[in-house]
Amino acid sequence: MRPLAPIALFVYNRPHHVQQTIRSLRHCDLAADSQLIIFSDGPKSEADTTKVAEVRSSLRGITGFASVEIREQTANRGLARSVIEGVTSMLAAHGKAIVLEDDLLFSRDYLSFMNDALNAYGGSPEVFSVSGYLYPIPIPAGYPDDVVLLPRASSWGWATWRDRWEKADWQVKDYETFFRDRALREGFAQGGEDLVAMLIRQQKGMIDSWAVRWSYAHFRNGSWCLFPVRSKVQNTGNDLSGTHSPSTSRYQTTLSNDPYTLPVSPQVNPVMVKSLQRFFRPSPIRKVINYLTLSIIKDKASNP
Repeated sequence: MRPLAPIALFVYNRPHHVQQTIRSLRHCDLAADSQLIIFSDGPKSEADTTKVAEVRSSLRGITGFASVEIREQTANRGLARSVIEGVTSMLAAHGKAIVLEDDLLFSRDYLSFMNDALNAYGGSPEVFSVSGYLYPIPIPAGYPDDVVLLPRASSWGWATWRDRWEKADWQVKDYETFFRDRALREGFAQGGEDLVAMLIRQQKGMIDSWAVRWSYAHFRNGSWCLFPVRSKVQNTGNDLSGTHSPSTSRYQTTLSNDPYTLPVSPQVNPVMVKSLQRFFRPSPIRKVINYLTLSIIKDKASNP
């Protein structure tokens, strides 16, 4: 049996969510044989200090895993920097890793699925990452496989390998080329029209997102994220409790423990890609905002 991938869990200031996540993870098959490393970011302000301390207190004495390590930061790094640096260190040491945030619930076979997929597709460069979560999009009637490749990464219960992660350019040094090339923008938008606006806002310092840059790395490397067709992850954080989480139920999924088979050559399904694009299609108001933002940025670029 190949070594199991270590699990990285990123936490901040939500003790109730953290406790739920760890309790759910502990009930997964393979949890008792898995290494858990918890990254606890430092408080951003005095107001966060108590909650961060409460989270850290709740982490003491965790059982149910092969080993538990807690890495506490004194200063606040923010989620993007924490994830990039934490995952980089995990992959440098282990070559593969499963990555979680503090607001997830899991099917019992979640860790089995993730480890099986990491082992099955480690030599398949077209698979850039693996997700245990599937967006609530319809599955075509008669779809034959238990997994699908989609042109968008997931940040909810995902995994990858060191050689893929090392291909990500976190500075997005080709951004100016991307910004001026309509074909590149349209290509990236195959994973959702919202991705283009997010990457522009990221590079202009309007947001701080590692996830949109990770999706961009998939696109620029001509690769895909592998998803189960029945989700093995639920997100509980869309309740206004998180820094980046709105209040919404549109991402809600039903956990599945159905048996699965991993095909030798996973496929891209055009119908599901179209469904993904519809799911992430911005509202008319958001489209206007994105258009105006793009126009202003272009104008500034032309008239510095």
